[in-house]
Amino acid sequence: MQFEWDSEKEKDNIRDHELNFTDGSKVFLDYFRIERRDDDSSLNEERYQTIGLYHDLLFVVFTERGEKIRIISARFAEPFERRIYANNRILTGEWERVNL
Repeated sequence: MQFEWDSEKEKDNIRDHELNFTDGSKVFLDYFRIERRDDDSSLNEERYQTIGLYHDLLFVVFTERGEKIRIISARFAEPFERRIYANNRILTGEWERVNL
């Protein structure tokens, strides 16, 4: 997988969430990560949310641009997102395991 991101946006993300996009991109290595479409965040492109494990549980928003995955934001998962991941629950049919 190839990743890209806006370096200025990454600086803002580090300031706001104390997480860089290199670490955020590592969630894609998690065999058990879950993912759903993010219909509310952008009218211009399809975005997705994923929750996966890399040293800690992370929540990443991304889009696909050709062959690359563009990281939009990355942060540590909130408690309810941790429960979704841990319990392997699928809420209203939106979250699903990626590597089944």
